[in-house]
Amino acid sequence: MKKKKDPAEIFFVMEATGVYYENLAYWLQERDLYLSVVLPNKVNYFAKSHNIKTKTDSVDAKLLCRMGLERKLNHWEIPSLHMRTLKILTRDYRSLKAKLTMTKNQLHAKDNSHKCPPTVAKRLKQQIQLLEKQIAQVESEIKLVVKKDSILDERIRKMETIPGVGFMTIACILGETNAFALVRNSKQLVSYCGFDIQHRQSGLHAGKTTISKKGNSFIRSALYMPALSSLQHNPSLKIFYERLSESKGIKKIAVTAVARNLLVLIYTIWKNGSEYNPDYSFSH
Repeated sequence: MKKKKDPAEIFFVMEATGVYYENLAYWLQERDLYLSVVLPNKVNYFAKSHNIKTKTDSVDAKLLCRMGLERKLNHWEIPSLHMRTLKILTRDYRSLKAKLTMTKNQLHAKDNSHKCPPTVAKRLKQQIQLLEKQIAQVESEIKLVVKKDSILDERIRKMETIPGVGFMTIACILGETNAFALVRNSKQLVSYCGFDIQHRQSGLHAGKTTISKKGNSFIRSALYMPALSSLQHNPSLKIFYERLSESKGIKKIAVTAVARNLLVLIYTIWKNGSEYNPDYSFSH
């Protein structure tokens, strides 16, 4: 196999499917081989452009090969140790938080059940205590990772000046995007996270306008509560939300639009190295 210095001989293309591509990607990169890791939404767009609707392993492999031949794909950059650690730890954090919520709901149900054995509630309470302890541990580990990088620490501090946006949300977004190295602009970022708009139309009939939700679900989930919180603490976003709610008539879509604007704002502050400007205009 040729080295990446002469990519014309051999060029590897793979799709970023969960974590399942990582072992091979790192193996190829460690051997200085030319590799491009393509986001799933880009692969889907390429397939649609060639009217390819069948999806099997064989078809996908040929599609990626064709994409590598027809498109100029960027060389894959290995995430820094800090970013990779952030991604792993923030996913662990969100997983533990989800388990905690589920266990608390189970306890609430048992407390209201008829003649439920007390041992069941006792075990659930023990699980809750353990999960809360583990969540605190993971959060401390994440903060320690950030503190070890003074530049990263300072840039996160600036992003924390956004009303309603906390440290853990920012850490999740940076980990999932390799500090935004996966995208070149805010439009790509919005698409990567599944916040892009889909228009459905058939003939003269104008269908529904929806959010794609085909991108990174971890980021969408991480931004949901900050979006709600910002409606209480960010007058500009509240005005934007109310205007959109009145025009669309669906509050859930308006909340998603607020989350999308928060994401773009976080990206803008990261790129500019500035703090939040209260006069920032949310117009989209």
